[in-house]
Amino acid sequence: MSKTTTYSQFSHKDLEIKNVEDLYRGFFKLQRYTLRHRLYRGGWSDWIQREMMDRGHAAGILLFDPKLDSVVLVEQFRIGAVETGDSPWLLEIVAGMLDSNQSALDVAVREAEEEAGLQVKRVMACNSFLPGAGGLSERVHLYLGEVDASEAGGVFGLDKENEDILVKVIKREQAFEWVQNGLIDNAAAVIAIQWLQLNLQKVMQQWQNGGEGDGQ
Repeated sequence: MSKTTTYSQFSHKDLEIKNVEDLYRGFFKLQRYTLRHRLYRGGWSDWIQREMMDRGHAAGILLFDPKLDSVVLVEQFRIGAVETGDSPWLLEIVAGMLDSNQSALDVAVREAEEEAGLQVKRVMACNSFLPGAGGLSERVHLYLGEVDASEAGGVFGLDKENEDILVKVIKREQAFEWVQNGLIDNAAAVIAIQWLQLNLQKVMQQWQNGGEGDGQ
């Protein structure tokens, strides 16, 4: 989803980049920027350095069965939750990293099959967000996908990527309660479930009237 307006008085033209240095290249890429930018009080900042991790961009899709009023979530081990989570196994929405040959929507639909074994019927674009703009370039594109959750469940994932993914069907209200009490605490799932709660009436009206959804 592209933005057509901004609330800020500044844009890319108010930023000057002197140098970009590669510090590390692996699954992630770490770079050090030397830059300056315009100031609210006028003039320019001093030359400053900022490190940024580039891990590409991602697409996530909240799988929703409107007939069962349930969502399909996946549970898997996450290294980022080892230090701060109650458990490093997290309840998440289906998601995957973008590559150069597929759109965010295509990736979301593909991952629904790979991670949950489900075919997506209709899709509605939700929003996109920056999970850590202080030092991470990643943008996550979110979608809502209609599925038949009546037979969902089991363990999925690609062996070559060491994935071990448990599929769970959860009532929508239960999932929202878990967001409210912090049991579900990863950003993509929190944002997607809250989006569904806020837009439930619109979703149900459009899908019950036979709308194809807006996947753009």
